[in-house]
Amino acid sequence: MKINFWKILRNSVIIIRKVIRRILLGLGVIALIMSVFAFTRVPYDLHRWLGEHGSDFTFIPSNIIVLGGSGMPSESNLIRLYYAASLAKVYPKASIVIAHPEDSSVFESMRHHLMNLGVDSLQIHFCMKGTNTREQSLQLKQTFPSLIKDKNVIVTSPENMYRTLKTFKKSGFEHVGGISAFEYDMYINLSYNHKKVGGAVIAPDVSENMDLRYNFWNYLKYEITCIREYVAICYYKLNGWI
Repeated sequence: MKINFWKILRNSVIIIRKVIRRILLGLGVIALIMSVFAFTRVPYDLHRWLGEHGSDFTFIPSNIIVLGGSGMPSESNLIRLYYAASLAKVYPKASIVIAHPEDSSVFESMRHHLMNLGVDSLQIHFCMKGTNTREQSLQLKQTFPSLIKDKNVIVTSPENMYRTLKTFKKSGFEHVGGISAFEYDMYINLSYNHKKVGGAVIAPDVSENMDLRYNFWNYLKYEITCIREYVAICYYKLNGWI
C-alpha cells in the first residue's frame, strides 16, 4: 500500500490549524470574561474572601508566624513585616517566628527591619527551611515543637491565607489564626485637569475616571492572583495537605 506523504502532511496541517484556532478562540473568550468581571467588584470580593475567611481569632497569641514571601527588600516581605511589627506592639509578649527558605542575608535584613520597627531582637526567631506552605508548616513543627500546642497568628499575603490556615491545621497546629497583609488604597481625589497638564485633544480624557485608570487594572491583577491561588488550593486538596 502506497502512503501519500503530502496528503498526510496536508491533513495534519489542517488539524493543527483547527486546534490553534480553537485555542485562540478559547483564550479570547477567557480574556473577554476577565475584562467584563474587571469592571465589577467580584475580583475584589474573591481576593478579600481568601484573606479573611476563617482567619478570625479571639485568643492572645504566643507566637506571630511570618511566612517569607520573597527577597529583601521586596513588596511582599516588607508589608508582612510591617503587619508583624504592628501585631508585636499589641501583643508584646509574643515571639515572632519567620519561616523563609535559607538565605542568611535575607534573614539579617528582615531581622534588622523588624528591629527598626521597634521589635526586640530577642523576640525574633527563624526557621530557615521550607520552600512552600506545606513544607514550612512541617519544618516549623519540627524546629519548634511547642508551636503545635501554642496559640499562633500567621501573617502572610491575603491570597495565601485560606490555604495557609488549612495547611497548618492539617499539619497538627491546634490554635491558629491569621492576619492578612492587605494593601489599602489612598482615600484622596486622584483626578486631574486633562487640559492643564497638556493632554492631547485626540487623547481620551480619563482624568476623572478612576475605574478605567486604576480599578480595572487592579481587578485584572486580582483575577490572575485568585485563579493561581484556587489552582493551588485544588493541588493541595489533591495531595491531602488541606
